[in-house]
Formats: sequence, C-alpha cells, structure tokens
Amino acid sequence: MPEIRKKIELLQKIAHRFNEANIEWALGASMLLYFKGIISEFHDIDLMVSVHDAEQVRTILSEMGELHAPASASDPMYRTKVFMEFTIDSVDIDVMAGFSIVSEGKVYDCSLDKEQIVERMTLGTEIVPLQSLRLWCKYYRLMGRNKKADMIENNCK
Repeated sequence: MPEIRKKIELLQKIAHRFNEANIEWALGASMLLYFKGIISEFHDIDLMVSVHDAEQVRTILSEMGELHAPASASDPMYRTKVFMEFTIDSVDIDVMAGFSIVSEGKVYDCSLDKEQIVERMTLGTEIVPLQSLRLWCKYYRLMGRNKKADMIENNCK
C-alpha cells in the first residue's frame, strides 16, 4: 500500500498548510469513503473549500505542486464556481469551491458550509475536517453514481 500511504502523507502536508492559513475546507469523495472503511482504494484527493478561500488555496497548492490549466469544455453536470486540478508529488488533487451539481435540469448548490463538517480526524499531528457521508450519498445520487451511494447507505445503517 505504498501508493495509499503516499496520498495520506500528502493530505497531512496539505492539512498542515490549510490549517496554518485558517482555510475553511473539508475532505470529500472517495478518500473520505476510504477513511470511513467503505472502499479500499481511491485515485485522487478531493478537497472542498469555501469560495472566499479559493485564491489562497490556489496559491498554497501551486507552491506545493503543479496547477493544471482549466479544462476547456467543462462537464455540463457541474456548475462549480471554482474547480482546480493539481498534481503534487505525482498525486492528483481536485479542489472545488462553490460545488454545484446539475441533475434533471435543476442546479443543486453543494458549496461547502461550516455546518457540513460533521467530524474531524487526526492525521499525524494535523486535523482533517470531514464532510458527512450522508451528504456524499446525496451528491453521488445527484451525479448518477448510484453504486457509490449504495455503498455509503449499506455502511451507514
């Protein structure tokens, strides 16, 4: 599991920088599911940040690695205000501020809100805020990713 360990160590470094800068953020998506024991592997790190901290996050993560140019044709399923992709230590990091999902013609605002941080996990010496699994179950349903939503529901009973 050296690949997973590397991603966890990177998350710890990012947490240190974000916490030091008082960034409002939380871990979401598949790495959250990994830490909750729902899945055994994940590919990237998905970070939810507040819109007002997006530029500071861009600066911090650009110092740590490479910011990729924004995709020219964005996915119509999302209306996220700020979406950034980084590669740090050969790990892909996705950052979303003002996350929004379009489902059946309706836009669902999934922006990070302080009240959504339901738990904090200690990773080494750092605190990692976690979004709720129920919230991610809802997000996966809106995205049509029912397999992941079902996995969460089956683990939250």
